[in-house]
Amino acid sequence: MNGGTVYLVRHGETAWTLTGQHTGRTDLPLTPHGEGQARALATRLQGLRFDEVLCSPLQRALRTCQLAGFGRGARLEPELLEWDYGEYEGLKLAEIHRQRPGWELFRDGCPGGESPARITERADRLVSRLRTLEGQVLVFSSGHILRVLAARWLAFSAEMARCLGLDPAGVCVLGYDHGGADSVIRLWNDTWREGRLH
Repeated sequence: MNGGTVYLVRHGETAWTLTGQHTGRTDLPLTPHGEGQARALATRLQGLRFDEVLCSPLQRALRTCQLAGFGRGARLEPELLEWDYGEYEGLKLAEIHRQRPGWELFRDGCPGGESPARITERADRLVSRLRTLEGQVLVFSSGHILRVLAARWLAFSAEMARCLGLDPAGVCVLGYDHGGADSVIRLWNDTWREGRLH
């Protein structure tokens, strides 16, 4: 039996979000603006009941989860850690392209970090687990792993995640159609700060 609906939330803004540096395992805090984005999620998600809340152990995701009002009862999930960028950690895209013209994360992976094959394996384990959970599930993590997770939810390659932009504090909803026969994206990158999600 297929599980329920899965809400994905990217963490709020960090200093490296602003500078465009690749932020994998570096455990940065939210900026004051990022904390405001996280608090706004409480309003956006108000009235929704979640049977399970999963969160990356990195502080930017955990703090977003807490400020959104879901810290109590959230389970830390190491599989939700952001992509390991290895030698490219902290670098901007232009800096990487000076070293390696034409490089593309979702196609090429990172030296000393995770390859597309490894991130796919990790995302597949997450998808398999999410499919066993009933009801509504809320997931807090980082942009690139969530994009790969969505691509794999649809059974596309990790490279397809390149087409799924995801902003800080963006909310996405994964689910099913045709009585559970098809996996679908019901909402992607919602960043509307006023009102509630339905």
